[in-house]
Amino acid sequence: MLIAGCTAHRAPTSSLEQPPSQRIGHHTVSRGETLYSIAWRYGKDYREVAAVNRIAPPYRIYPGQKLKLTGSAPVAAAPKTVKKTRPTPPDKTAPAKKKRVRNKKSLTSKKPQKPDSRISSNGIRWQWPAKGKLISGFRSGDPLRKGVDIAGEKGDAVLAAANGTVIYAGSALRGYGKLLIVKHSEEFLSAYAHNHKLLVREGSEVEAGQRIAELGSSGTSRNMLHFEIRRSGQPVNPETYLP
Repeated sequence: MLIAGCTAHRAPTSSLEQPPSQRIGHHTVSRGETLYSIAWRYGKDYREVAAVNRIAPPYRIYPGQKLKLTGSAPVAAAPKTVKKTRPTPPDKTAPAKKKRVRNKKSLTSKKPQKPDSRISSNGIRWQWPAKGKLISGFRSGDPLRKGVDIAGEKGDAVLAAANGTVIYAGSALRGYGKLLIVKHSEEFLSAYAHNHKLLVREGSEVEAGQRIAELGSSGTSRNMLHFEIRRSGQPVNPETYLP
């Protein structure tokens, strides 16, 4: 009875074969998974998962490794205090430097530039990842509508929505088919799912508008591109960033 009572309070362990759950406390790494894809699967910031498990960049993990999905990162030791030294008094005998006086007219003559609607607040220039009809939109809190779905024909071009680095290329995430995840900054990631063929590898540097995959139906019943943008691990509405 005592053993049963202990196991009842233990957080279950998930693996690739089990569906994601917020109640899962650990994840056992399967072949083909990366720290980025695991964090994406559970809607977490990859930096948070790395910190909790004390994994440093470039975030290498291995099959069979058990990762904690909850908990707090270890607190770093406080830095040693350094005694402040008094600044050397200025030499009064040295000649004083002349202050440069700016022309007030030059400060006010320039007209403010109009912001590009495709550039987000952090400087990322976004564009649509495919040409086609929008068949499904984002809905906050709906696990089936974390992004937008764009219809198309098999083999149509899938384009990088912004400059970045490919951090995942594979089919290890259930429900996404052949998937690419691109890192645009420490805060923003984007995903391109259900592709017929992937044209770039993990670690590849891509530019906005570059062809990175061929549209397909892997993991779905029709040819379409499922596109997501995540900010600090959380899905956001792509239409608020796309032109």
